[in-house]
Amino acid sequence: MPQTDPSYARLPERFFAHVAPARVRAPRLLALNLPLAARLGLDTEWLASPEGVAMLAGNAFPDWATPIAQAYAGHQFGGFVPSLGDGRALLLSELLPPGGGRFDLALKGSGRTPFSRGGDGRAWLGPVLREYLVSEAMAALGVPTTRALAAVATGETVLREQGALPGAVLVRVAASHIRVGTFEFFAARRDTEALATLAEYARARHYPQAEGPLGLLAGVVAGQARLIAHWMSLGFIHGVMNTDNMAISGETIDYGPCAFIDAYHPDKVFSSIDRHGRYAFAQQPNVALWNLAQLASALLPLIGEGEAAVEPATAVLDGFWPTFTDTMNGFFAAKIGIATPREGDAALIETLLARMAQQGADFTRVFHGLANGTARREFAEPAAFDAWATGWQARLSQEGDPKAVMRAANPVRIPRNHRIEAAIVAATAGDMAPFESLRAALAAPFDARAEWGDLAEAPAPHEAVKRTFCGT
Repeated sequence: MPQTDPSYARLPERFFAHVAPARVRAPRLLALNLPLAARLGLDTEWLASPEGVAMLAGNAFPDWATPIAQAYAGHQFGGFVPSLGDGRALLLSELLPPGGGRFDLALKGSGRTPFSRGGDGRAWLGPVLREYLVSEAMAALGVPTTRALAAVATGETVLREQGALPGAVLVRVAASHIRVGTFEFFAARRDTEALATLAEYARARHYPQAEGPLGLLAGVVAGQARLIAHWMSLGFIHGVMNTDNMAISGETIDYGPCAFIDAYHPDKVFSSIDRHGRYAFAQQPNVALWNLAQLASALLPLIGEGEAAVEPATAVLDGFWPTFTDTMNGFFAAKIGIATPREGDAALIETLLARMAQQGADFTRVFHGLANGTARREFAEPAAFDAWATGWQARLSQEGDPKAVMRAANPVRIPRNHRIEAAIVAATAGDMAPFESLRAALAAPFDARAEWGDLAEAPAPHEAVKRTFCGT
């Protein structure tokens, strides 16, 4: 039995709803994250047993679990929805692993809850495997993220626009599932008492050195600034940055229509539901700050009255851009071999990105190719790269070991959209081998093994995935 402490379930009952997972017909383990399970102090042999799989699927109800669906609101594509909540997810409990820390253990796709709003509360196999692959790839790349502990087939079908699809449950681990939208939920109801309780709980759990609501806000602002900069350095597009999809812990959460850029362009959009480019690649820092402003607005009643609250909250928000810019410049400087950025390096990076956009060069392959001399091959007109490289080489002459810096900063492979889609198609037909191969390769993103060489290739024109879907 793991050591657990369901602290969120001890908050006032208007924070959540008690819900038992809905049973599924024939649970079958598809993937189990053994390193993560061991880190959490879980018995891996038991998890893989019929009893463990029953728990992972939601069929069993361990005595240490207190399943709840959390309440939250959110701005979705700029429009406020006052009541959202976990419509297909349950928080089972909070794990206290031997190595320290506190982690939510949650099921996603576990059936209807009071927040389902007409939905079936289920998930189909595709989005479950996508979130498993991408979230674990992000963890291997060093990006703060929720994690995938397991994927379980349910033996049932779910109905979506594509027809009847195989059902599945994702078992997710997170520092917490508290969102910006959680604060908006109580602010919209003018429930200052609950808001104060939530703010103190979140501060103590995630930012214990911070003081009061302003300290909490400052911690979230800094964490999100660093997170978005990390996304940008890898060419990652979240796809649906609603306020209910922004975790106050600073982790990436809710991998719906997410994607990694192949041919680079700052205006790139993959999400089928983002019809106007609100969440395009280059817009992500602007959206993050907008979301943080909604958090600040929700916290105002706890900070003070009138301008006495607005001014200090605005000052905290003003810290977003300096943190984001410094962090992003550091990431991108390392990507071109610069260990300690100097004045003028940002312009060098911006020029490279502009030429990549003009040439449709592959984001990951250009940066990885800088260390081994293959980057220019990614440009339709290599002369565009050569003109930039003259100034770059001059700058690198002032560095100690730029190739080592670049190799540490630039992955060989990322979760290519077409590879994920191919793994999903195969898994839907009962073949998990492409998923397993991709999972292993993405766990070692900086390792240039020959047997994984094809997974580092850019998609051929007929393979390119232009749209990704939420799957709900």
